[in-house]
Amino acid sequence: MSTFIPQKLSVKIIPPATHAQPIEGRKYTLTHSDVTGQLFLATGYVYHYRDINWEMRDEVLAEWKKDLQCRFSLVGNAYVDQGEFSEDEAEFRLKIFKKEMDTALKGILYGDQQFFSYYPNLLDAPIYIYYHSSYPQYRQLLYYGTPRDYLVQIYSEVQFP
Repeated sequence: MSTFIPQKLSVKIIPPATHAQPIEGRKYTLTHSDVTGQLFLATGYVYHYRDINWEMRDEVLAEWKKDLQCRFSLVGNAYVDQGEFSEDEAEFRLKIFKKEMDTALKGILYGDQQFFSYYPNLLDAPIYIYYHSSYPQYRQLLYYGTPRDYLVQIYSEVQFP
């Protein structure tokens, strides 16, 4: 999944969600194919659990959340383990997730870029990713910049046909 290629992104919006609604609670399910490098993004009011490989658990889930001061953040989740993997395997999974997170976030943000035409203020909202693990040293919350950071990077790197 390492390099983001817009042509390898498939996007679906799950009704009743639209390009403009919902804002708070807008959920993203990003999965991929190791074989083709294809990314699959589903956007809706709920996560698209049908797309998740329950054995691999290598999806990225994210949603728009509002804090107590009514500021929005994009908060994502990556499933490292819940004790079913050894400590070495969990460490390896965390490294892979961190290596691939920029590509995953580019897929989510590029795939839903029309949403930002309705809410341009969200371009500067913070992005946080929770790495969930039963091992305390792999349980982390990391800041990943803003949607604007990723969209600017995509448009400066990618050559479109």
